[in-house]
Amino acid sequence: MPREKEKENITLLGEKHVPYDYDYHPEVLETFENKHPDHDYWVKFNCPEFTALCPITGQPDYATLYISYVPAVRMVESKSLKLYLVSFRNHGDFHEDVVNVILKDLVRLMEPKYIEVWGKFLPRGGISIDPYTNYGKPGTKYEKLAEHRFMEHDLYPEKVDNR
Repeated sequence: MPREKEKENITLLGEKHVPYDYDYHPEVLETFENKHPDHDYWVKFNCPEFTALCPITGQPDYATLYISYVPAVRMVESKSLKLYLVSFRNHGDFHEDVVNVILKDLVRLMEPKYIEVWGKFLPRGGISIDPYTNYGKPGTKYEKLAEHRFMEHDLYPEKVDNR
């Protein structure tokens, strides 16, 4: 019976003909129950084909997004996350806004213990922009984790030779 109840909350997984919405659509996000809420662990999504539009020029911006979180009670379902990220395709926002919108939507959706979103955008005009944002549940060790990771997130930047 628990599996049947869980399926009621997940409508996209397993569906073959799900339409893609190319305009910002956070309502597509779905969650499922974390079966290990008493145990801390990381969930990381690497999204190398993220696209959005420059809000001024309308030109496409391409990025790899890294979304990492420590779940609490709910977890984001990956197909719904994929559809959500695709919904930015025709959405005009600055890089910095995009990562913050994604973080806030996922915090609102899941109420995770900790989450971070890092966008590594390909250069346009000779400049790449890599905005980073994070959140730790206030009043917990995860708030301290957020402070620590924020202060040290880019102390040892990777060598980038493909952009």
